[in-house]
Amino acid sequence: MARSVSIWFVLATILCSLTAISAEESESKEFVLTLDHSNFKETVSKHDFIVVEFYAPWCGHCKNLAPEYEKAASILSKHDPPIVLAKVDANEEANRDLATEYEVQGFPTLKILRNGGKNVQEYKGPREADGIVEYLKSQTGPASAEIKSAEDATKLIGDKKIVVVGVFPKFSGEEFETFMALAEKLRSDYEFGHTLDAKHLPRGDSSVTGPLVRLFKHFDELFVDFKAFTVEALEKFVEESSIPLVTIYNNDASNHPFVIKFYNSPNAKAMLFANLNDESLDSLKSKYREVAEQYKGQGIGFLLGDVEVSQGAFQYFGVQESQAPLIIIQNNDGKKYIKPHVKADEIAQWVKDYKEGKVPAYVKSEPIPQENNEPVKVVVADTLEDMVFKSGKNVLLEFYAPWCGHCKKLAPILDEVAVHYEKDPNVLIAKL
Repeated sequence: MARSVSIWFVLATILCSLTAISAEESESKEFVLTLDHSNFKETVSKHDFIVVEFYAPWCGHCKNLAPEYEKAASILSKHDPPIVLAKVDANEEANRDLATEYEVQGFPTLKILRNGGKNVQEYKGPREADGIVEYLKSQTGPASAEIKSAEDATKLIGDKKIVVVGVFPKFSGEEFETFMALAEKLRSDYEFGHTLDAKHLPRGDSSVTGPLVRLFKHFDELFVDFKAFTVEALEKFVEESSIPLVTIYNNDASNHPFVIKFYNSPNAKAMLFANLNDESLDSLKSKYREVAEQYKGQGIGFLLGDVEVSQGAFQYFGVQESQAPLIIIQNNDGKKYIKPHVKADEIAQWVKDYKEGKVPAYVKSEPIPQENNEPVKVVVADTLEDMVFKSGKNVLLEFYAPWCGHCKKLAPILDEVAVHYEKDPNVLIAKL
């Protein structure tokens, strides 16, 4: 009996040891593939869908992402079919060409590679494990989901999402193929659905048979229809329709994707900064929206920013919070136009004057000096054009900082040079 108990004890010990070894092996196994210049293309070519992180070992954000990325890879390895996650050390000299090829401009950068690497998309999902898993599951399979009932439509078209739905008399033909190509191209940014019956959809004319594309959104007119079936036209329609008439910039994180789209837009950017919680400014905000409606589709976007979260913008544009409510318009050429302390009844005329080229560009400048009699003349931003570029003179202009030790050492030498050329009408020695 004692011998029997002893044998069972030994077997139990062995089983426990094997279980512990198995657990250790499972914990030590890395599910994220490590790729480099030598195996990248060969590995990618074998997968219809693979996600690649370009990282740098010194990058803090990469270090924070690493355990989440590994956890997601572990979970997704059990998905049917498995979803593969990989990583490339883009800081390694031998891998720099890969980083350049995939337009890596910061770390970490994640790319979704489809069809053996033939199609490349930006990863635009969460950076924590559960979010990565759910986002990547949504990116596999068909790019557009068939809507067969009102329940399907309700499930797909949520309250806080932008969803693009194609209505077709049949799931074939040029228009349907074009829609599916659009869905494949933009699937990382939007959700897509297609249906044979518009009666399933929550908004819009339910009698249409298509082909048409209906974009659902949770702002402005709530849905928009479109019937021009080329990928380029549809893509432009989706991009423009998915930006609010007036983008709100405040503490609400759900607005932030729209703020990014606003600043990435090729349009000129009009920005009204005010205290959005001040009810006395309701008429100002209402008039601003009217003006935005007036200039819709005319190459200018509109944003309404709360002063509380716009301190970075004030610093960037060189303005003060005390100037709010103020409008700033920035062109693609970098020129800025500013209207401080703006009133509701001034907005429409000021924007009209801007569009007609009647508003002078704003330049951050020190005051023009009342006296400028020293040998080295003082130039400020407001006098740069006239004193330097339009003067017709040969100009030596020093850009300096008052606290700079090298500038202080140069000052007497510059004074001496200026005295030497003081009587020469074709020479100007100046500092800014």
